[in-house]
Amino acid sequence: MIDALPSISIIIPTYNSSKTLPLCLESIAAQDYPKDKIEIIIADGGSTDSTLEIAGKYTDSIYSNPLTTGEAGKAAGVKHSKGEIIALIDSDNILPSRDWCFRMTEPFQDKEITGTEPLYYTYREEDGYITRYCALLGMNDPICLFLGIYDRMCMITNKWTEAPVVVEDKGNYLKIELNEKKLPTMGANGFLVRRDALTECSMGDYLFDIDIVYELITLKKNRFAKVKVGIVHIFAEDVFTFIKKQRRRIRDYSYYKEQKLRKYPWGRLEKLKLFKFIVYTVAVLPLVFQLLRGYEKKQDRAWWFHVPACWITMGVYTVGTIANVLETKPEDRKKWKN
Repeated sequence: MIDALPSISIIIPTYNSSKTLPLCLESIAAQDYPKDKIEIIIADGGSTDSTLEIAGKYTDSIYSNPLTTGEAGKAAGVKHSKGEIIALIDSDNILPSRDWCFRMTEPFQDKEITGTEPLYYTYREEDGYITRYCALLGMNDPICLFLGIYDRMCMITNKWTEAPVVVEDKGNYLKIELNEKKLPTMGANGFLVRRDALTECSMGDYLFDIDIVYELITLKKNRFAKVKVGIVHIFAEDVFTFIKKQRRRIRDYSYYKEQKLRKYPWGRLEKLKLFKFIVYTVAVLPLVFQLLRGYEKKQDRAWWFHVPACWITMGVYTVGTIANVLETKPEDRKKWKN
């Protein structure tokens, strides 16, 4: 039975990740999955802290990522990988249970399934208020709530997405069929994919999560599994980090789109829903009704971050869009820490 388990290459891009990387790697080392079936690959973007020293305690497979970004690190890591399954784990992810790898690879017994992803973000009371808020909301960007394209269970809507998906409950996981016209924001924070399917994609020097999912679907590999497990994502320890990550999202997307490296047609998103986000954010009261709906299900003061999160997102995206008209360039990562 153990011999039949697929081998897993866990790809972790790093850059000054000394705060979160030890927890990430320790959760991988604690897995009940056979050790000889797991390889950990670190793709480092030039860390100046103790990241490489920490990584060296868990793996010898440490490679340079001269392009610095997490997306470039994932692509670099995949090129050095050997496993049958590629697991994209970020340095700020923590596997919440010892059977996580077993649970996440189980759906691959179904030959139709191309990739798997956790259904939840794991909520932990000891995490910071922004991380708790994102776990309860089921997303790291509140605009996805209005667009309906989030990909984890949301306590406000009691859904994991509002994108058009065909769902079949298989007990331990949901077998889903995706529609390329409107995708959930899948592909990161614990996304596993068959190596042979991934190598059919035109990855190049960057692996952009939703672009890979989109390309897999265009290749008629459109069945995935949402496994009924969680994953911890330590998203932001303070408001300044939240702002920085939102700014990176808008600036990086515009830059790489101009470089013709992005594939998923985000322009298909419904403008009416974007307008709804703006109206709700300006009016504030509708946001309060949303957070109270979530608070009713899980009483945590972190819900009150919903209002500033939406205001910050609207402000950063507005300024970023204007700035990108004047000059498109990626976010400067020289002083980043994680």
